[in-house]
This record gives sequence, structure tokens and C-alpha cells, in this order.
Amino acid sequence: MSRTLVLLKPDAVRRGLVGEILSRFEAKGLTIAAMEQRHIDAGLADRHYAEHVEKDFYPPLRDFVTSGPLVSLVLEGDEAVEVVRLLNGATDGRKAAPGTIRGDLSLSNRENLVHGSDSPESAEREIAIWFPQLVL
Repeated sequence: MSRTLVLLKPDAVRRGLVGEILSRFEAKGLTIAAMEQRHIDAGLADRHYAEHVEKDFYPPLRDFVTSGPLVSLVLEGDEAVEVVRLLNGATDGRKAAPGTIRGDLSLSNRENLVHGSDSPESAEREIAIWFPQLVL
């Protein structure tokens, strides 16, 4: 059993896709360990995306993730990090495979509906940022 962090970004909330996206994770057998809807500020975005802060693409990404409410959640299941990344699909929704969340529901690289931790180490770091009460 492992955990991963998932963010349903402001475009998912704005488009009313939270239920559909959550149902895909649950249908796969993942369980929700924690979930919260919130509006984040630039400081939290910078902590979450720390490795990208100095990159050219980051300022518009920060503007996007702080533009409205998002849903943060921790999912649990067998190989949760890998399973979520496969369900999410390629980062660029225009290139993501049909059947994936981004492949079926996104036409953007930036407004791509979901974030999932990219490794067990990232999941641990990100969960500590978003849900410190879950850290042992």
C-alpha cells in the first residue's frame, strides 16, 4: 500500500469535472485518505513546484494554479504513484492517450486538470506540504 498526492487543478473545478475524475481513481481501486478543496496562494504554489520556480514556464503555471479553487487529495493503493500517473496520462492533454484523464478531457499543456506525484519520494514531500497531519 502506498500513497500519492493528487491535485485537481482550477480548470477541473471550474469545468465541473471533480466527480468524474475522482470516480476514475476510485473505479481503479484507489481510496481517498484525505481530501480538501482550497484556494492556494503563490507561497504554497512555490513550495509545491520548488524545482520549477526558476524555469521560464513557471510564472504562468503559478498564476494558473492560484487562479481559483482546487482539490487536493491523497490517494492510497498498490503502487499508487504509478497507477495515478498512468490514469492521468501525458502532461500535454493534446498528446495524452485516449482513455486517460488528460487524453479524454484536456486540450492543454498547462491547464491539464490534474497533478500527480512523479515518484514515491515526491509523494512523501508533497503530502507533507499539503497534508502535514498525515506525516508520521
